[in-house]
Amino acid sequence: MQYMLLIYEPESAYQGEAGERRLTEIVAKHMALAEELIAAGIQKGGGGLQGVDTATTVVTGGGQQTVHDGPFAETHEQLGGYYLIEVDDLDEALAIARRIPVAEGGKVEVRPLMREDD
Repeated sequence: MQYMLLIYEPESAYQGEAGERRLTEIVAKHMALAEELIAAGIQKGGGGLQGVDTATTVVTGGGQQTVHDGPFAETHEQLGGYYLIEVDDLDEALAIARRIPVAEGGKVEVRPLMREDD
């Protein structure tokens, strides 16, 4: 079964000199985890995203579509990256999600991908 592991963190965690050091440390941990998951044949894709200041959202409503600057969700955390993995079950996906490095206050959402028979 394939799962998306969506990484949400407050962008403010990476601001300033201390934030830059934190980002360097966390990226190194992501690289090590990704290398391990790829070698084991678990990771099928993944990557980090640029900051929310680069986001654009297409909103559909009232039979029309409009384009807005910024992310759609009004949250304290922003989607910063993802892993696409293939494992046997949710328990395995959760075990990997717990290993994903995030800043204080960060979250990892685990969601199964739809299958053809869903």
